[in-house]
Amino acid sequence: MTESNTLVQATDVNPNKALWEKGDFTKLAQTMRDSGAALVEKLGIKPGMKVLDLGCGDGTTALPAARLGAEVLGIDIARNLVAAGNKRIEEEGLSNISIQEGDATHLDGIADASFDLVVSIFGAMFAPKPFDVAQEMVRVTRRGGRIVMGNWIPNDPTLVAQILKTSSAYTPPPPEGFVSPMLWGVESEVIQRFGKAGIAPENISFKRDTFTFSAPFSAAEFVKRFQHYYGPTMNAFEAAEKNGKQAQLQQELEELFDRENRSGSKDAIHIPATFLLVTVVK
Repeated sequence: MTESNTLVQATDVNPNKALWEKGDFTKLAQTMRDSGAALVEKLGIKPGMKVLDLGCGDGTTALPAARLGAEVLGIDIARNLVAAGNKRIEEEGLSNISIQEGDATHLDGIADASFDLVVSIFGAMFAPKPFDVAQEMVRVTRRGGRIVMGNWIPNDPTLVAQILKTSSAYTPPPPEGFVSPMLWGVESEVIQRFGKAGIAPENISFKRDTFTFSAPFSAAEFVKRFQHYYGPTMNAFEAAEKNGKQAQLQQELEELFDRENRSGSKDAIHIPATFLLVTVVK
């Protein structure tokens, strides 16, 4: 869920890794469980299928796929999320899934044509080098297999795109040559990236779908979770504080979250967000 200006200006060897290890994304992932499971239910997963979940976080879509009987490998760049995901696996007693640390731009140790289905829901879109990401996803998918991505859409009026738009107004410009992850939400960009990886346009389909964030706490509490646990908005708040604008940013986000909340209650959230569902057949 990052926009260009919200990426960390890190000196670390891998700034993308530093960004996603900042905070604790599990605090947000808790609001994504129901929609994650519902999305997976639509993917036609059958027992024994080999599934790769890229940018899996703590398993929002990986664990539901495993519950359906698939053999699942989850990969995420953030060490803390890998640990959290494997803890959830252990707690559920699942033996057909593992989550490991890795980089979507270079899937070391994974053989060609290893998976029936590669899934990445709001995950691999945030990796740098999007053409490398597309190439790797295609490489590890078997002939006749599928790649399914869920990508946020730039300038969409619903929650996530507006969080990013608001946050980006408070942060410094990105480094030269930076490619916004939100371009994964543009159909022509997706076609170009997978085209370079050998996929014909007729084998790529698009659908606008809805992902809902739900939890038994207030919209104001949800804003606090973004402020304190989500790397990109943590960066925005830090930059806003330096400029004396933290209260202004918080007010804008609280108004946005209140406006988008469909729960009918001040003590719960039910916030839909539109995304681009991409299906690629190899």
